[in-house]
Amino acid sequence: MNLSLEYKIREPKIKLEKNPLLLLLHGYGSNEEDLFSFATELPEEYYIISARAPYNMQYGAYAWYAINFDADENKFSDHEQAKVSRDLIAQFIDELIQTYPIDAKNVTLVGFSQGSILSYAIALSHPDKVQRVVALSGYVSEPILEENYLRNDFTKLKIFHSHGTVDQVIPVEWARKTKPFLEKLGIHSTYKEYPVGHGVAPQNFYDFKNWLLEN
Repeated sequence: MNLSLEYKIREPKIKLEKNPLLLLLHGYGSNEEDLFSFATELPEEYYIISARAPYNMQYGAYAWYAINFDADENKFSDHEQAKVSRDLIAQFIDELIQTYPIDAKNVTLVGFSQGSILSYAIALSHPDKVQRVVALSGYVSEPILEENYLRNDFTKLKIFHSHGTVDQVIPVEWARKTKPFLEKLGIHSTYKEYPVGHGVAPQNFYDFKNWLLEN
């Protein structure tokens, strides 16, 4: 069956009438194999699906949207491409629910870096589709949220977000602005920092896994 995105899947080991979904969204220049290495360590009742970003950068590297540099080495994200990916992932969630016996009321996004930025964008734009977000090494990018996102009901949304204090790709200051931003929207979030760069520390993995079990 052809869905909007290429993906890898680990079926749940514990089959329920409808199983929860963990959708993994990789970072810029990576692919669906990257976060899928977590799959064996995650709770057995989940469908674990790792999606591949739509923009091919060659040699097995993909992006959710382009990052361009100007003459002064300033980085610019292509917000229009990011919005297209945001909508594509939202559609992909619907397709997965139609294809597999997934509980539409138990969908978690786990994103790293660019995947994390998009996880926020999808959850804040479509809180009816996503109940939980694990946002690793990312931040909220307001320009890629749906225009009327403030009208949404965020009461059921829970967020775990984390960042490395010496992240050389996305400054930790950007991540620190996210918790007050979410609090203004009345969204409960757990924020943690680790003494690492742009990556997921073992302790970080352990913490978000425990958070998943508790929430």
